Amino acid sequence: MDIKSKVIGKNPNIVPKDVNDFLRKEKIDNIYEVLAIINKRAIYLTSELKEELRKKLEDFTMSYEAIEEVIENREQIEITKFYEKLPNPSIIAMEEFLDDKLTWDYRDKSGNVIE
Repeated sequence: MDIKSKVIGKNPNIVPKDVNDFLRKEKIDNIYEVLAIINKRAIYLTSELKEELRKKLEDFTMSYEAIEEVIENREQIEITKFYEKLPNPSIIAMEEFLDDKLTWDYRDKSGNVIE
């Protein structure tokens, strides 16, 4: 399932949250760890959304002899506007964390999972 279908209908605006809601998870008692987890997920979502948008807009790319020539494509504009209206990846990641939809583990420097 693509990211945009997961977030359709979510509020794209920032809503204040109680810090204690983030610390109620069983493995975490440090807000900085929570923020690191959310940040890593947001970075991943950003790259996924960019790639998804790039693939959709790839259909509209054409080579032109004259650089000044710009053709407006209504469908391309609508796709771009749709992606602009999606919630910020940080908001999506935060909601996923609060809804217990994220899993994480701790790894040492060599990449082995720490129990």
